[in-house]
Amino acid sequence: MRIEDAVVLGCGTSHGVPMIGCDCAVCLSEDPRNKRTRSAIYLDGTLIDTPPELRLQLCRERISKVDRVIFTHAHADHIMGIDDLRRFNDINRKPLPIYAQPKVLDTLRAIVPYAFHTPEQVGGGVPVFEGHEAPDRLGEIELFEILHGKLPVLAVKVRGFAYLTDVNEIPPSAMERLRGIETLVLDATRLRPHPTHFHLEKALAVIAELAPQRAFLTHLNHDYDYAQWSAKLPKGVALSCDGLRIPIP
Repeated sequence: MRIEDAVVLGCGTSHGVPMIGCDCAVCLSEDPRNKRTRSAIYLDGTLIDTPPELRLQLCRERISKVDRVIFTHAHADHIMGIDDLRRFNDINRKPLPIYAQPKVLDTLRAIVPYAFHTPEQVGGGVPVFEGHEAPDRLGEIELFEILHGKLPVLAVKVRGFAYLTDVNEIPPSAMERLRGIETLVLDATRLRPHPTHFHLEKALAVIAELAPQRAFLTHLNHDYDYAQWSAKLPKGVALSCDGLRIPIP
């Protein structure tokens, strides 16, 4: 099946927005575009990451079809909604395939070991997963490594669309795979430099080099008021927001 759209389930950092204990203008904002759950996207049956708010995100978007899950890496804000996947065992009536780097699979098996082998407990909503090492390609989806600090994480590409969350360096080989991209969703965690993420200036530099027709910034903290920054960003660049639907060229 051809993938037609990407749905931004969440576009927030690991703290989310609003952030606990913060009374800044963005955290107190009533603008729904400033409400940012942890980062994930959905690609017509393929789920990329399982953040802690996954159940709420899927219910909000009325998504009832997940055929497989790809994990970009094993940080808590990208995996801790994993138990919500058990609903798709009920819907699909079979184990759910998940794809990740080998070390990420090891982490997931340590967190929910009962989901990868016959559990001692019978019943009670125990999920059942099939773990697979992520290949270079899954149907239309291409997977390749970028860097999140020193950690290799997966970037996702579908034809003229690419999704790069949690990145502070794109190796030359990955940059070559992104040249000619039409739509780019890219990490721009905050305004000031960050040791393991692109900040705004660096993200805009990468966008300028790749020159996509459209770019959306994601994994955003509370530095960004949606309305204010929408008026400041260069032409063709926008902030993501939860629930954003992006047609895939």
